[in-house]
Amino acid sequence: MRKIIVEGGTPLKGIVTASGAKNAVLPVIAASLLTDGECVIDDTPWLADVETLCKTVGEMGVKTDFAGGRLHIDTKGFNNPDVPSEFARKMRASSLLLGPVLARCGRVFLPLPGGCAIGARPLDLHVKGLEAMGAKIVQTDTHIEAFVGRLRGARIYLDFPSVGATENIMMAATLAEGQTVIENAASEPEIVD
Repeated sequence: MRKIIVEGGTPLKGIVTASGAKNAVLPVIAASLLTDGECVIDDTPWLADVETLCKTVGEMGVKTDFAGGRLHIDTKGFNNPDVPSEFARKMRASSLLLGPVLARCGRVFLPLPGGCAIGARPLDLHVKGLEAMGAKIVQTDTHIEAFVGRLRGARIYLDFPSVGATENIMMAATLAEGQTVIENAASEPEIVD
């Protein structure tokens, strides 16, 4: 095991550049699907999950280009509401596509996401929120499929402040008709981002 030994008494000085946060950039990438054009995300950390999400949306018709910490996203070609299972099963963050793809396309097919093994993290609050906004949702052991003519604003109470559910509902609400209020919403920094 490696050790870090800190001996006090010497003032620290210098400059540290903090990289962007994965937990913030993944929902921002998903939110870009709500637009019909180009988005630029500065300070993007190029991590495996970021690369996988870029490949995922790439299969859905979105162009991405990463250079020098800057991610360019062009959604003009976005035309496929089916999240590819090859990528969805690799990462938990694929669940972030549920709300924006449904809001933009009126339909989404999401294979149940894979990813980290930190315990049960069901999508029931995501589904509950989208159903409250008018979506019809079919959930099986392998996927979620959702349909809607047009989402409409709703008052949604989350049983606990789920970050992912809050993000999905917020993204879906941007293209919904009317106002959406999320009670007991998560308040982590990535929600603000």
